[in-house]
Amino acid sequence: MRKMLLIPAFGFVAACDTVAPVTGSGFNTPQYQAEREAQLAGQGAAGNPLLPPAISQEQLNAEAGPAPFTTGDSATDIANQTAAALASTSAQPTAPVAVSSNGISNEQDFAAVSSSRSIQDDAALIQQNRQTYEVVAPTAVPQRGSDGQPNIVQYALTTTNPVGTQLYSRAGFNLQAKAQRNCAGYASPDQAQIDFLANGGPQRDRKGLDPDGDGFACGWDPSPFRSAVGN
Repeated sequence: MRKMLLIPAFGFVAACDTVAPVTGSGFNTPQYQAEREAQLAGQGAAGNPLLPPAISQEQLNAEAGPAPFTTGDSATDIANQTAAALASTSAQPTAPVAVSSNGISNEQDFAAVSSSRSIQDDAALIQQNRQTYEVVAPTAVPQRGSDGQPNIVQYALTTTNPVGTQLYSRAGFNLQAKAQRNCAGYASPDQAQIDFLANGGPQRDRKGLDPDGDGFACGWDPSPFRSAVGN
């Protein structure tokens, strides 16, 4: 009876030792794993768009450029490496210099300036500018000449009353109608104010240009001149 029970048990263990075949899709396929191992080993993965192409050590060295200087390099080695680096840089094509076609100066464009003159030329230009430089001493602002007419700007700054506030007495009949008729003969309120001041205003109003007695003829307003000085 014991022998008969042991036989099935050994058969079950043997069945468990059998390795199931590796199956799957995408990243779990045996083909992808093999190509991935080849890529890590530096052999590339030709034909597989999922993996980048392998990069050789020669390509890495070429992109990295010349090796940096070390403490063990001699002066000759450093000079040779520097000359090689300059030669490789000069061999590369340079971008064309933009030339201004609208007459604007290119003095702030290093490439444009360096292509037209050298450092020695710049030094000579600076020296020439220093020799021709002239310091102009400040002078007083000239006084406005007088043409014999009243200065309405000065008059506006000496007054403080608003337009329409009576300061001077006016006598007569139909003063508003008279002022409207006489003011029509002036090209502007400024001209009317000048003539008003020239004929005794603001105390006297011979032509009836200031019917409300505020000192301002034909609706002339001193506010713009006051505001300009205040700002």
